[in-house]
Amino acid sequence: MTRYVGVRLLQAIVVIFIVVLIVFFLLHRIPGGPARGILGQQATQQQIDDFNHAQGFDLPLPVQFGRYLGQMVTGDFGDSYVENQRVGDLVADRLPKTLVLTGLATLLALLVAVPLGVFQAVRRGRASDHVLSMVNFVLYSTPVFFLGFVLIIVFAQRIPLFSAQAPQGGTLVEILSDPRGLALPVITAAAGMIAVFSRYLRSSVIDNLHEDFVRTARAKGASEPYLLRKHVLRNSLTAIVSMIGYYIPVAFGGALVVEQMFNYPGMGLLFWNAAQRSDFPVLLGVVFVIAVATVLGSLLADIAQRLIDPRTRKVTP
Repeated sequence: MTRYVGVRLLQAIVVIFIVVLIVFFLLHRIPGGPARGILGQQATQQQIDDFNHAQGFDLPLPVQFGRYLGQMVTGDFGDSYVENQRVGDLVADRLPKTLVLTGLATLLALLVAVPLGVFQAVRRGRASDHVLSMVNFVLYSTPVFFLGFVLIIVFAQRIPLFSAQAPQGGTLVEILSDPRGLALPVITAAAGMIAVFSRYLRSSVIDNLHEDFVRTARAKGASEPYLLRKHVLRNSLTAIVSMIGYYIPVAFGGALVVEQMFNYPGMGLLFWNAAQRSDFPVLLGVVFVIAVATVLGSLLADIAQRLIDPRTRKVTP
């Protein structure tokens, strides 16, 4: 296990490096660069040249990337051109809020998807299975922004059960103290995960129901609820464990849309505002965090799967 984790960590470092490299060069290929976005369309060429010289943008790109990489290794992601704050401070303030949003959405998705997937597997081929499969397909196919828009119209305007604006507190306590404001962002972020998790769990439960150990337990007189609880569900959860890890980048990507739509003060809204104003240091800092979350989620999912399912331990990286 130690060797496996070590190899995966080395792979993760390489992946993060490649992601940061690609994003860095793509951002610097945007016409006008950050100077035009920061100074505005009325800025003179002299003002743009002065800005580029002050920020080192007149240096060759490999030199710029080398400098940025050296700073990044020490934990220095630079200063925001717009917010007049350290990028690290902005990320440290917004990241916990995004983690709360994605964590609550994932928890809600699991609470709904696990019993839903088992129910569909047990009633495979029946009318209820077909109806729920159709609902899952609709949820999975619906764009996040459209689903959030519908939820706002129905549950914030037509039936005012929840607030259309997310909590605006500066601390996690203030955000969690406003459940009416959190409800719609969490439900919007969880909808797609519910569809994916329940479909994967349904397929996994169906496969395990046809395994020899289940047939043997059934022949010995074990009841169906006992079989599902003691034999089938645990083996089937490996699919969900893997999906949770691999779905982290998707959740972060969805958070960008959800946070912008509900004005939730997290990483997604920070990225959105930075993209509109060409705030390159913030964009690179957020991309770095997302890259780390992606490879870390994948690594944790693989480790958890190995701990749950001993058969996967024989596979070397």
